[in-house]
Amino acid sequence: MSNPADPADCPAAHVTLAGADWLASASCFPRSVHALWALRPTAPSVLPCGTAFDVVSASQVDGRRLLDRLWSTGPGSGPVAVHQGRMLLFCAPGTAGRLPALLDWEEWGSRRADPRRETGGRRLLCHGAGDTVTVPPLSPAAASASLSRWLVAPDVRHPWLPGPEMLLWAYVRAYVRPGREVRRPRPGGPGGPSGRSQVSIFFPQDRGAKVYDVSRRR
Repeated sequence: MSNPADPADCPAAHVTLAGADWLASASCFPRSVHALWALRPTAPSVLPCGTAFDVVSASQVDGRRLLDRLWSTGPGSGPVAVHQGRMLLFCAPGTAGRLPALLDWEEWGSRRADPRRETGGRRLLCHGAGDTVTVPPLSPAAASASLSRWLVAPDVRHPWLPGPEMLLWAYVRAYVRPGREVRRPRPGGPGGPSGRSQVSIFFPQDRGAKVYDVSRRR
């Protein structure tokens, strides 16, 4: 039986034309991106973050734990890729700038003395405005099963993407210390008897948004 935290057994997913348009929209020159894909269909490509998406990069084990939380008790995930042993979770623009601060606020970021909790620095790598990310080939047939492939490929022009509060919630739930209580965030405002402000993970419903079901790939 394979390790459920290891996505090695997951087949590569196919990026649709609408999904390719969304990826290309991250560039200032989307036509050039499409031309490059047509010229080199088997090669990964590099796209800028910060406009169409940000990316949170994690080891495959950590990324699997986050996805398990997002899908077991959360709203799911957006597109997800694997590249050279790292899992890439595509998230809402602005997440890279906000998530490390939220992790530090929850005392799970780089300020912790425990070097194993270097979330804000190394455990989770946040790529946002000014950064680029390598994305896998669009076709599963062109993707390397071990180096670069889509686990959850974009297939609409405006996919749903988790924001920093949602990833914070999933991370704390995935790495909570034994005996530490984690209350489910309430919609807006303060929560819990202590009066400490709770970050809401609930967003207005968008019936036209695409949420990806990766349960069959577990």
